Amino acid sequence: MKLGIPKETLPGEQRVATTPEVAQKLVAKGFELLLEAGAGTAASYGDDAYTAAGARLVGRADCFNADIVLKVRRPSDEEAAAVRPGAVYISLLESCGEDPLLRRMIENGVHVLGMERMPRISRAQSMDALSSQSNIAGYRAVIEASAVYGRFFPMMMTSAGSAKPARVVVLGAGVAGLQAIATARRLGADVHAYDVRPETKEQIQSLGAKAIELDLGESGAGEGGYAKELSDEAKARQQSLLADELAKAHVIISTALIPCRPAPELITEDVVRRMREGSVIIDLAAANGGNCKLTRPDQIVVEHGVRIVGHTNYPSMVPADASAFYAKNLSNLLDIMVEKSDAGLVLKDLAADEITKAMLVGA
Repeated sequence: MKLGIPKETLPGEQRVATTPEVAQKLVAKGFELLLEAGAGTAASYGDDAYTAAGARLVGRADCFNADIVLKVRRPSDEEAAAVRPGAVYISLLESCGEDPLLRRMIENGVHVLGMERMPRISRAQSMDALSSQSNIAGYRAVIEASAVYGRFFPMMMTSAGSAKPARVVVLGAGVAGLQAIATARRLGADVHAYDVRPETKEQIQSLGAKAIELDLGESGAGEGGYAKELSDEAKARQQSLLADELAKAHVIISTALIPCRPAPELITEDVVRRMREGSVIIDLAAANGGNCKLTRPDQIVVEHGVRIVGHTNYPSMVPADASAFYAKNLSNLLDIMVEKSDAGLVLKDLAADEITKAMLVGA
């Protein structure tokens, strides 16, 4: 069974769908691994390391002609058309609702699986790419904040005087938010965090941060561990009650997202205006409209003296480890998708397993 690993072509994307370490394990399991030359270069994985692991360097067309095609990002029109009928295509699809491109792939006989459709069950934890990549995003967001912020994160005491620790507020205590809290605490910041789900309070406090508690009159806890959209009345109350806490922050790291919905506006222009000059907002929801409406995707802008950072791909800023995590997610997924037979590896019925059934588009 042939696995195709093409090079990612989206501007700024440095990750790759497998690493030499994982490639070696896949080859040992019986896969023939076809890698587009240079696919791992941006993530610091050279072609020689892949060939030493047993992969075969091929052209781009051969990768898309494989039995299973593995990518990081959504396919382009050309890539979607290049996947042969009967093949399996797996990546982050970045899609909500009706998607003409994915529909064309399915009509062409391609089995399309979305990594973000992974069910939130214990069996699937080792395959959960959203969690693995969000974890990296939360870490890298704090590193970005510390680089952009013109002051120390920890309390510093020297013979020349002392500096108070930065007051960091993290909005959203999901995977990215919790990692942001932990990283900011390791850097010595005074960390406060808020989430609409009341059950996150214990998690926030366990990392040494202070939980911001607001009475909104309703819970924001949704299904599968995600937050749900609040009513208009609760949103307005949330903005009002949060404003004073946010205005005191030196750094805000905002991670609040609701799947397939615009990002909730938590940081108003009035809050930005009230923040200390030189403060920083890192908006991880920039690609979905931003938790701050002054955010501009993939730009750093200065509004009312506050730097607002709108990077949309933090995992790609840590490409080697992000690729390693993602590759292991895929490898674990392949373990439940194929089985050995006298003729070699064969694909199982994708609709027969609750994990692959949930991931399968159009199932």
